[in-house]
Amino acid sequence: MLPVMADRAMDLSGVPKEVRDQLAELDLELSEGDITQKGYEKKRSRLLTPYIPHITSVELSLPDVQLTPGHSAEPSPSPEAPGPSTSSAPRSHRGHRSGGTRDDRYRSDIHTELVQAALAKHKEEKMGLPMPTKRRSAFVQSPVENCTPPDTSSASEDEGSLRRQAALSVALAQSLQSPDYWINRSLQGSSTSSSASSTLSHGEPKIQPLPQPSTAIVDVLAHLRIENSVPPDVTSSSSRLDLPPAVKGMSRGQSRCSMLDNTADGVPVNSRVSTKIQQLLNTLKRPKRPPLSEFFLDDSEEIVEVQQPDPNTPKPEGRQIIPVKGEPLGVVSNWPPALQASLARWGATQAKSPALSVLDITGKPLYTLTYGKLWSRSLKLAYTLLNKLGTKAEPVLKPGDRVALVYPNSDPGMLWVAFYGCLLAEVIPVPIEVPLSRQDSGSQQIGFLLGSCGVGLALTSEVCLKGLPKTPNGEIMQFKGWPRMKWVVTDTKYLTKPSKDWQPHIPTANTDTAYIEYKATKEGTVMGVAVSKISMLTHCQALTQACNYCEGETLVNVLDCKKDMGLWHGVLTSVMNRIHTISVPYAVMKACPMSWVQRVHIHKARVALVKCRDLHWAMMAHREQKDTNLSSIRMLIVADGANPWSVSSCDAFLNVFQAHGLKPEVICPCASSAEALTVAIRRPGARGAPLPARAILSMAGLSHSVIRVNTEDKNSALTVQDVGHVMPGALMCIVKPDGPPQLCKTDEIGEIVLNSRAGGTMYYGLPGVTKNTFEVIPVNQAGAPIGEIAFTRTGLLGFVGPGSLVFVVGKIEGLLSVSGRRHNADDLVATALAVEPVKTVYRGRIAVFSVTAFYDERIVVVAEQRPDASEEDSFQWMSRVLQAIDSIHQVGLYCLALVPANTLPKTPLGGIHICETKQNFLDGNLHPCNILLCPHTCVTNLPKPRQKQPVGVGPASIMVGNLVAGKRMAQAVGRELGVVEDQDLIRKHQFLSEALQWRAQTDPDHVLYVLLNAKGVAVCTSTCLQLHKRAEKITAALMEKGGLNTGDNVVLLYPPGIDLIAAFYGCLYAGVVPVTVRPPHPQNLTATLPTVRMIIDVSKAACILTTQPLMRILKSREAAASVNIKTWPTIIDTDDLPRKRPPQIYKPPTAEMLAYLDFSVSTTGMLTGVKMSHAAVSTLCRSIKLQCELYSSRQIAICLDPYCGLGFVLWCLSSVYSGHQSILIPPLELESSLPVWLSTLSQYKIRDTFCSYSVMELCTKGLGTQTEMLKARGLNLSCVRSCVVIAEERPRLLLTQSFSKLFKDLGLSPRAVSTAFGSRVNLALCMQGTAGPDPSTVYVDMKSLRHDRVRLVERGAPQSLPLMESGTILPGVRVIIVNPETRGPLGDSHLGEIWVSSTHSASGYYTIYGEESLQADHFNTTLSFGEPQTLWARTGYLGFVKRTELLDSTGDLHDALFVVGSLDETLELRGLRYHPIDIETSVSRTHRSIAESAVFTWTNLLVVVAELSGSEQEALDLVPLVTNVVLEEHHLIVGVVVIVDPGVIPINSRGEKQRMHLRDSFLADQLDPIYVAYNM
Repeated sequence: MLPVMADRAMDLSGVPKEVRDQLAELDLELSEGDITQKGYEKKRSRLLTPYIPHITSVELSLPDVQLTPGHSAEPSPSPEAPGPSTSSAPRSHRGHRSGGTRDDRYRSDIHTELVQAALAKHKEEKMGLPMPTKRRSAFVQSPVENCTPPDTSSASEDEGSLRRQAALSVALAQSLQSPDYWINRSLQGSSTSSSASSTLSHGEPKIQPLPQPSTAIVDVLAHLRIENSVPPDVTSSSSRLDLPPAVKGMSRGQSRCSMLDNTADGVPVNSRVSTKIQQLLNTLKRPKRPPLSEFFLDDSEEIVEVQQPDPNTPKPEGRQIIPVKGEPLGVVSNWPPALQASLARWGATQAKSPALSVLDITGKPLYTLTYGKLWSRSLKLAYTLLNKLGTKAEPVLKPGDRVALVYPNSDPGMLWVAFYGCLLAEVIPVPIEVPLSRQDSGSQQIGFLLGSCGVGLALTSEVCLKGLPKTPNGEIMQFKGWPRMKWVVTDTKYLTKPSKDWQPHIPTANTDTAYIEYKATKEGTVMGVAVSKISMLTHCQALTQACNYCEGETLVNVLDCKKDMGLWHGVLTSVMNRIHTISVPYAVMKACPMSWVQRVHIHKARVALVKCRDLHWAMMAHREQKDTNLSSIRMLIVADGANPWSVSSCDAFLNVFQAHGLKPEVICPCASSAEALTVAIRRPGARGAPLPARAILSMAGLSHSVIRVNTEDKNSALTVQDVGHVMPGALMCIVKPDGPPQLCKTDEIGEIVLNSRAGGTMYYGLPGVTKNTFEVIPVNQAGAPIGEIAFTRTGLLGFVGPGSLVFVVGKIEGLLSVSGRRHNADDLVATALAVEPVKTVYRGRIAVFSVTAFYDERIVVVAEQRPDASEEDSFQWMSRVLQAIDSIHQVGLYCLALVPANTLPKTPLGGIHICETKQNFLDGNLHPCNILLCPHTCVTNLPKPRQKQPVGVGPASIMVGNLVAGKRMAQAVGRELGVVEDQDLIRKHQFLSEALQWRAQTDPDHVLYVLLNAKGVAVCTSTCLQLHKRAEKITAALMEKGGLNTGDNVVLLYPPGIDLIAAFYGCLYAGVVPVTVRPPHPQNLTATLPTVRMIIDVSKAACILTTQPLMRILKSREAAASVNIKTWPTIIDTDDLPRKRPPQIYKPPTAEMLAYLDFSVSTTGMLTGVKMSHAAVSTLCRSIKLQCELYSSRQIAICLDPYCGLGFVLWCLSSVYSGHQSILIPPLELESSLPVWLSTLSQYKIRDTFCSYSVMELCTKGLGTQTEMLKARGLNLSCVRSCVVIAEERPRLLLTQSFSKLFKDLGLSPRAVSTAFGSRVNLALCMQGTAGPDPSTVYVDMKSLRHDRVRLVERGAPQSLPLMESGTILPGVRVIIVNPETRGPLGDSHLGEIWVSSTHSASGYYTIYGEESLQADHFNTTLSFGEPQTLWARTGYLGFVKRTELLDSTGDLHDALFVVGSLDETLELRGLRYHPIDIETSVSRTHRSIAESAVFTWTNLLVVVAELSGSEQEALDLVPLVTNVVLEEHHLIVGVVVIVDPGVIPINSRGEKQRMHLRDSFLADQLDPIYVAYNM
């Protein structure tokens, strides 16, 4: 690098100022990492070269050759360069061809250059896509190499090391200065394996995360409410993420780790996940092409934005097109009256003349069929079909019946005989593909064809029949979707010679159907195009005239004989003209690509019939053939010449073979369609005449269906060649492809329609579809028909150029209509292939199609990935394809998927079966190994985000508004609690501790509790007296060992059971405040012990009561690993206590004193403790007693966790208050014996039972299939009157319904299952009791719900959500619905926050700060107007009250409370409010392998986590399905899709998802995901 050194050192004063400015800019770019070191040196030396004094001894080390833009430094592979082979060809051919079928149809050097130029332009803009994270085990495709990260700069391999060095030096220079640098820098790297700890590129220094202090409780609380703060705006262009105020306000000491490493939620930036999300955010900040249009919100309905037309859109300006006439069809005297007559003539007069030669797999001639043999065999077959199947009285076939011809491509001779045999027998042949398996691609659609054509008989050869799949007893398998078929073998030995007097009937050609050709539509349906006898004959005549066929010529045919050009030229017209056809089947071409060229050379063939693929293959393999001579060819018919990309294949082939005698004027592209048969064909030119001109069209114009000659922007041009003139005797028009068939203007692209006697006549058996295609009458600008004659739609898009030449630019079926612009699938394939695909994907195996998502078509590209391509290569290729298509076609891709080699469904001739691929994509059966979705960049028609209106409306107007609207206030009231007269009861009701003492005296032997184990055996029971005695022992121990003061908090750490209850009452007797805590899980201490520690610390517990095993765990070495075990408060084990009575039992001075603390971690990760007073406890118990009619003689079964909320109240308090017997079943026991809960209900004939959603789900999933077995065991649930699910969430309607349905067979009444609802501020608002109407269900509109409105709709309405009432309001409870912002009451059926007023509400939060403000806000709140004196508690849940038609117990109309969801959990996205459960329901429904899902947001991105229950190869199928369903049903774009193993989503004991825990684990990279996809 000497000269560069020299120029560094040189004096820059002599350099002009503008050059100095450019150099300064370069330095800045280098320092900011926007340019590689090598790029920098190159640009710098280019700027300075003119000013450097020439040093002769040293040459410049950088080439001063200026490459043409778009050429990479390595030359792009020339068309002759051998591509890697994929076929099973013999070794000698291996090096010479690339596989697949579409191959180099799409090769165009010009296009490749354009794409490279476009990519180069993008590189300057520097796009850093985050690479998906993939678990290694899931897709072991290649060894893990140390790849450099996918860098979008233009570096080729040799620059890698330089680039890394440069990055290193810059990194070191900056590392000590700017934290921003690290954040931005780490965005550009990416890591593939999930074990890598950092996203920094491999060669760069890594910053170590700072050591994290152990999480202090202060810290936890500081982080808990971050969600409420405003998330940073993703769309703004600033590169810094704003931290939410909650984090900004923390002092250094509190924060979990220093702010340098912090992003929005206190997650270290070094965590790989957050860096990638950051990277994604940065990428998404780049402006989208179409700006999001303005959007108005109708009050009841949101409509998708229809994009405003762009004033710069090119519009057609020409005059209306005039129909183009082909030359008249010549009248030749010796043309036969019917095609069969030709065969009869040649069979009789030219019997020795060869008709067909067939090659074997090596390319050598296998046999030759003469015209004599063809005639005699066809006659035999015709005779056999008409006379030898069935009986004389009941023949199987009658003239006019349809017969399927099932012959492999490698056996054209049998097919010819069968085809002509059918024509002679006047039955209608329907040639179809050989079905290879029952599940063959498209075989179901072939079944539709056979059904619509009424086919019941199939002709086939013996060999083919043997190869068909059979059932075990040897019959041919019934193929999927096929009608029942009879199979007839047509080998000569099975045919009967016609009797002397039998002659076939050969009438003059008429309009009866001669044969049916199958045609697949864009959607994959297969229809039969019927061609009449006259059409068949006329078509042969027109082809003979256009191609100038002469009797006795030789034709080499490489195409499929069953349909299209292969049938029309190679089977029909050839026989008419006594041509010798040499058939080269596909299998031969695969093995020996040169075979057709050799046949032309050997037989001096005059005509060859090929596709671009065959030209390309021959070109690749031509090296070993030195002596081929193609000078005999007068016409090389290119059957797919209508594909705009054929021009490059034709040119390249001519380039190679001109030296072998090929004349330029013999290349004849043509256009055909299944409906109109041949549309146009180029006639062979005269020697030396100028070749037709090409059209170079602007792609942008084409996308608007306008012809514009491309001059300025060479980047997006399409070169098309003509397909010659219209067929003789035909009339052609160009009409608009959609809407009425209006004639196009001369500079407009439209669909070619054709009127000709030589076209198809109908879709057989489908009169409706036929009319739209075969009977089109074009109309003029005014809408008036231009004549009487009917045209046929060809499905080809094109225009008529100068000299009436026809140009085709694409097919309707390949048309992708995105946002009003049209793109051709083939053009997109060509662009994708121009992005150096050789290393990553197979050329011929790319499928492009569109799927509908959110009211528009979206483009999907699927390609087969080479087995040796690394993750980095693939990802880089994908991102470059995105950029190329964006640049050249100005359209965004929705999804790019790479699948493993040979997994895409193939058509019989080896192409990709597009419809089947699309179906697999939509069904989640594609199994990609790499996928990239770009909904952010290509979905631009989302409605504008909602702007919240400022709350400036005065209370009076709201009030008046409600009254004017005739709305009643939304409130619901439970019945009265009633007054207790009996003095004895008053004492009992005042305090639970006294109630227990009273029961121990008055009814000592009454059994209050029975604890069952997994076998359903009672392991422990407790009478009133036993419980009292046990409580006394604990009180004595507390007073002795604890050294406690009255009112101290004591933590109870017990497994679910009676010990827990005794310890609770022991605390009440001692005058201390019990705090129940779930014990840590011995197998998972690291996750569960910190929560225990946290509650102990927050509650400032003075002592811990527990069992011996748990005490050992608390002090164990394993525990020491996750918490500090030296600082536990006093631990008392209550297992073997001495029999001591306490000196006295404490009696609280007032009922307002604290009875216990109820701690619970909410789903959002908030740990909240609420204070329950003695008064609240006793009124709550009384309320439940009244609602459920509980008294001493009753038995209830409880299968709940007894640590907080209503579960704890029912387990520990209710029985002591009401005196009923509680049968306790710890939910953990269900894990070892699922039926224990249900069998208990049956065995004890329980009328009332309480459970949690997790218990119900376990039974539904685990026992749903075993109901018969349980019934046989005598399980009977008809005794159950009420089964109440205890929850703090919206009722899970689907689960309760499935439970009811599944166990209906065991006698469970459909009315039994109901739900309760409680919250932190009030543990029980509603519970379905004995009295009161059944819970009602309503359907609400989800769109309105997002706007905080309730709109009731009918069941089954689109976007409707069923909601079930949460149970009857408890006695003594009053509920009102309030606007959370204005705090004013709302009307009936309005969505708002549920507020509750009740004597059993908690008295406040228990926090270490005693934050009074928070407490006052949630507990003692008044309405802003209406009823200022009542005090309310805010539940934090959204819901509404609706007055129903039902009557409650008092005879009034019943007010039902519907809970919609927790306010804390809602996601605010696009200004709308979403409930996670709704999105999760959609996600879980989208694929059978999604076991569970959870959603959360991070910095405005929606993250969806899905548990995969299927095989890991399905992981990537879920990404597009999840993205699609959320976009369709919720109008949201998913930012990140995370696929994890089953059981990863944390669920608490109540069966609620812990979404915030999940979020923290994801951001800390602790989920070990199978796959993480970052949607662009």
